[in-house]
Amino acid sequence: MPAVLTSTPLTPSATAIPHDISAAIPSPSVSSFQLGPLTIHFYALCILVGIIIAIVLTNRRLTARGVEDWQVLDIATLAVPMAIVFARIYHVITHYTDYFGPGRNPWNIFEPGSVWAIWEGGIAIFGSLIGGTLGAWIMCRRRGLRLTTLLDALAPGLILAQACGRFGNWFNQELFGLPTTLPWGLEIDPGNSAIPLGTPPGTLFHPTFLYEVIWNSLGALVLLYLSRKIFFQWGRLFAVYLMWYGAGRIVWESIRIDPSFVILGLRTNVWGAIGAVALGVIIMAVQYKRHPEPEESPFIPGRGPQPADD
Repeated sequence: MPAVLTSTPLTPSATAIPHDISAAIPSPSVSSFQLGPLTIHFYALCILVGIIIAIVLTNRRLTARGVEDWQVLDIATLAVPMAIVFARIYHVITHYTDYFGPGRNPWNIFEPGSVWAIWEGGIAIFGSLIGGTLGAWIMCRRRGLRLTTLLDALAPGLILAQACGRFGNWFNQELFGLPTTLPWGLEIDPGNSAIPLGTPPGTLFHPTFLYEVIWNSLGALVLLYLSRKIFFQWGRLFAVYLMWYGAGRIVWESIRIDPSFVILGLRTNVWGAIGAVALGVIIMAVQYKRHPEPEESPFIPGRGPQPADD
C-alpha cells in the first residue's frame, strides 16, 4: 500500500457534545519577540533550554563515572548540530509535500516555507536521535569513551530535553490532538491553518504537548532510579529510554490530527515510535547476552587516562 498524506478525521461525537471552555488550557498569544533586528522564537528557546539541561545532567553523570569534567561539551559540539540537521532532514522527507511542488518555496531562505526555515517549526525527534547518535559515536571514538557509557549517562537528560522542547509546540499552536470535551482541552486560535475544515468554533483539542511533557518527566524519574542499578549499564538504560519514549509516542501520534504520511494504516511517526521500542528491546537483549558483567570502565580499553609516573 503506497504512502499517502492524510490527517486524522474528526468524528461528529467529538465536537457535538457541549463543553465548558472556562477550564480549558489557553494557547500563548505570541510565539516570538523582537530583540533589536533579531526575531527570537520561543520554540528555539525551549529547545535551547532542553539542550542545556541535557548537557549539565549528562556531565554530572559522566564525571561520577570518572570522565573528565565537561568532556561532554566536546561531544556536544558535533552531536548537537548533527541532531538538529538530521531532525530537519527527517521532517522534510516525511512532509515533503509541504516543501516541494507547485507554489512551494523549497530553497529560498529569505521567503517563508523553505526547507531551511527551522525557526518556523518542523523538526523530528527520530531524525535527531539518528544524527545525534552518529555525531556522539564519532566524538566518543576520538575521545576514547564508550558510546554505551555516554548514552546511558545521556538518557535521563535527553528525555527531559524532549519535555522542554514540547513547550515549543504549545507556543506555535501546532501538533495538537483530536477534538475533546475534557476539561483540560487546548484552545487553538480560530484562524490556525492546522484546524481541519468544518470544525465547529470553540472546539477544544487534546493537548498532546502536555501529555508528552508529563510522560517524559515521569520517564526521567524512572531512568534516574534505574541508573542506580548495575544491571542498567552497557547501553541498557538507553534501551529503556527508547522503549519508554517510543511507547508514549505511539499513543500521542495516534491522536494527532496534523497531516502525515500514512503507511499500512499508521502515521510515519507511529512507525518510528514502534521502531524505537523494537530497537530498545533488541539492545536490551543483545547487551544482556554480550555483557552480563558490570561496565567497570567508561573508556575504550587502552584509551582511558593513564596513571602518572612517580
